[in-house]
Order: sequence, then structure tokens, then C-alpha cells
Amino acid sequence: MTSTACFIIVSRNDIPIYEAEREDAAQLHQFILHAALDIVQDLAWTTSAMFLKAIDKFNDLMVSVYVTAGHTRFMLLHDSRNEDGIKSFFQEVHELYIKILLNPLYLPGSRITSSHFDTKVRALARKCL
Repeated sequence: MTSTACFIIVSRNDIPIYEAEREDAAQLHQFILHAALDIVQDLAWTTSAMFLKAIDKFNDLMVSVYVTAGHTRFMLLHDSRNEDGIKSFFQEVHELYIKILLNPLYLPGSRITSSHFDTKVRALARKCL
């Protein structure tokens, strides 16, 4: 992941189902991302776009969001301004997420514990961010 990055997937019921963190300030980063959920909730109903770009800012950190058709939110806390890379990251993670949903053993809305999924997400972060 980038120098400062925290990525979470939040279900439509506001339950975090996947988290990937790089730094020691995990609690602060998660607090910032969860505080941005209200903004995401408001924006998701006003636009048909899935990629909502940077919707919130805390000091030098920005929160970018991607909302799926099922209202699952992909949230990334980052300090870079690589919007094209972030959009590409979200789109490729969305494909991975769809593959998880297609697994008959996965219960939608439950925690994603697949080490394969985690490895792929981290590799995409290194590639795109």
C-alpha cells in the first residue's frame, strides 16, 4: 500500500467486512474512514457514479470512495493525488469482490477472511497506488 493507506470494505449495513492497513495508526485511520460514512451516504443517493473520488479530508489525508450497485462501499484513506490509479484500484478490487460474492460458500455481508483475496488486494495497491 502507499506510504499512508487504509482500505476498508463496508457492507450496505455499515459493517466493515474487510480491512487492510499499513501503518501503526490503524485506530485513527479507521475513525476517519467511519466518520466519512455519513458523507458517503448522502452522496451515494445524489449521483449515479460509482467512483465518488475524494469526498473528505483530514489534515493531509484524503478519503476516496467507490460504491457498488449493491451499496457496498470501498473506502481508501490515502495521502497521494493519483486519481486515475485510485479509480483503477477500486475497479480491480470490485472485480475481486464480485468473485468472492459468486463463491457459494461466502455469506454476503459477512467478513472476508480469504488470504487469497487479501494478497490480491495488497498486490493491486502496490501496482495502482
